[in-house]
Amino acid sequence: MGPRVIIEADGGSRGNPGPAGYGALVRDAGTGELLAERKRGLGIATNNVAEYTGLIEGLRAAVELGASTAEVRMDSKLVVEQMSGRWKIKNAALQPLARQARDLAMQLDRVSYTWIPRARNTHADRLANEAMDADGEESEDPEPARQDDATASADTLDGSRPETAATRAGAPTGAPGGEQRADRGVPASWTGAQGAPTRLLLVRHGQTSMSIDRRYSGRGDVELTDHGRWQAAAVAKRVAAFAGARQDASSPLPVVSSPLRRAVDTAREVATLLGSEVRTHTGLTETDFGEWEGLTFVEASRRHPDVHRAWLGDTSVVPPGGESFDAVHQRVRRARDNILSEYGGQDVVVVSHVTPIKTLLRMGLAAGPELLFRLHLDLASLSIVEFYPDGNASVRLVNDTAHLDVP
Repeated sequence: MGPRVIIEADGGSRGNPGPAGYGALVRDAGTGELLAERKRGLGIATNNVAEYTGLIEGLRAAVELGASTAEVRMDSKLVVEQMSGRWKIKNAALQPLARQARDLAMQLDRVSYTWIPRARNTHADRLANEAMDADGEESEDPEPARQDDATASADTLDGSRPETAATRAGAPTGAPGGEQRADRGVPASWTGAQGAPTRLLLVRHGQTSMSIDRRYSGRGDVELTDHGRWQAAAVAKRVAAFAGARQDASSPLPVVSSPLRRAVDTAREVATLLGSEVRTHTGLTETDFGEWEGLTFVEASRRHPDVHRAWLGDTSVVPPGGESFDAVHQRVRRARDNILSEYGGQDVVVVSHVTPIKTLLRMGLAAGPELLFRLHLDLASLSIVEFYPDGNASVRLVNDTAHLDVP
């Protein structure tokens, strides 16, 4: 079990909206030891946006520390009451930030929220003011490297500062959501990663008749069911909500899909909401299951008991007439490299199938082949992985299906 921690967070805006910044810190709940600090200027934003961003970064730090439970202490009554579920979130600019905070909180066993007077939140307040001061000094540069926007803290998927043209070209940045450094060449504080990552939003296609019956569905070009189309529309809205937080709204997210119909139809739902076009890549196609295509697990195991048994634990085993997981890994790696080459430093929606998505997450985690047999991915789920130009990677989200919850 991870440590129990206390998160203190704050944010401020000199003008509301005006030059804004946040501060957050994490302490060991038992000893009071300071475990992490984060701060960053946000350009032009409101107090509430800055406070929510401080909460997000405090929660992110707790997750990265492996904490099990966290008590959040803030002097923002609004944030505390909304995150506790007692107040509704009516402000559209705050809704995506609240979702990000909830997604992070879900990665801990328990999170509670406590309002404290400003006088008891001086450490986080100081960090926020230091961030605003530093941001103000940077803005005196006649050619500032960042872009200011009234909703800057909501301009990226995870609430971190948006990449600019300079960072997309490979200029070093700080850790995603981490503390901004005066020395822009310092590696990310948590991972050592440098450069602007290419963020892949990994979407699994919606339901088909094959998935209902739990049949092996590889190269067979089956259509979505009516429910599958509903799932595709739901995940499209979720992706569009992420995309709506990006700063450069004039540049819709690219959408790259497996060429199989169930993936393309799901991708079209996403692309329609984003104002994008669907491009296909054969490297994102599902595994070729050969003679097992269309069979259930039991039927395949009865037809080829020895091969099927070995296949379940060895990625080099080839289904009769099909393709091994090792072969899938190689072609998905090539597809990933193609995407990184063409869309480096951008956010890209990738619509595919179970095995290719698991393979991309495996690459992000630098995990062994066992991950393929231990990771579950639901239909129309969303996962997020980032690949950095220096070879580092970060998995941000796995198998998120909150958008499929029916109220």
